Amino acid sequence: MFGREWSEPLGFAFAFALLLALWAIFSIVQNKESGPFSKALWSVLVLFVPIGGFLLWLLFGPKAPEK
Repeated sequence: MFGREWSEPLGFAFAFALLLALWAIFSIVQNKESGPFSKALWSVLVLFVPIGGFLLWLLFGPKAPEK
């Protein structure tokens, strides 16, 4: 489908999206403030829309406690 010149940038983009999704899911699971339904909903969103789900989690997910 894509020529050789596209394979490397697409591979990096895929790896980057995968790392963001894994970080978001790890963060979602480790969050003690969210209930199981909320965790499941966020995880499904991140799995089906990796970059968009990560950005939504980053913007609207639980915030770090202020010092």
